[in-house]
Amino acid sequence: MMITPTSSPALTQIITHLTTTFSVTPTQNWVTTFLSTQKPTTRLPSLLATAKVRFLNAEITTAFEPSNCLPSDIYNATLKERRVQGPIAVQVLDVNDLTQSRWAQIEAIEAAERGEGKKGREIIRVVPGGEQAEDGSASTSTHPSIAGGEGGGGTCKVLLQDPKGVRAFGIELRSVKGLKVGMNIGSKMVLKNVIIARGVLLLEPETTTILGGKIETLHKAWMEERKADLKASIERAREDGGLA
Repeated sequence: MMITPTSSPALTQIITHLTTTFSVTPTQNWVTTFLSTQKPTTRLPSLLATAKVRFLNAEITTAFEPSNCLPSDIYNATLKERRVQGPIAVQVLDVNDLTQSRWAQIEAIEAAERGEGKKGREIIRVVPGGEQAEDGSASTSTHPSIAGGEGGGGTCKVLLQDPKGVRAFGIELRSVKGLKVGMNIGSKMVLKNVIIARGVLLLEPETTTILGGKIETLHKAWMEERKADLKASIERAREDGGLA
């Protein structure tokens, strides 16, 4: 069946499909803009597949409805602990493995730059998921470090941002699949029933789902800046007689 991308049924179907698939809802403005870029003859399955990829790669503050967000008083350090039901959509702005050496983190970043991931102990070549095929179909596959790979094995601290632009740090209590240095910056996550302790999100596999996605400009800038910071830190440690 052919569908007209600018039609109201298409808009409603995309919103429903994305909400059902990811447990978070896109803004009507984002869907309308997306539809304006599609050919009128695009078939519905291809339209939905492309929308999923574009949605996860979009800036969260413009594409995601701010209906469920981080608490407005999340920085209140007097609140020892509370549980927030969600689902809350967030995007990753920074990731740091607190248990890895600086050199190990540099190697993880460079492996991601080369398109390499790990499956167990085996290094594999990653084929990035395409946004849209020539026939209009789209792939929803993502980098294994996001969707299909393993956790880093250490303890990661991440900087997260919700649809309202509120930022907060999250830290792994237990390893979350796909959360590690080298993952895509701009990747989207959904938090459900998550605990916030003195302003910090406590991440566990049961409360944290990584959806995937990537914001290319943020990712490239982060890779370059993070490597430079790590190398500078190593040099300072050497000058001070410390370890990297």
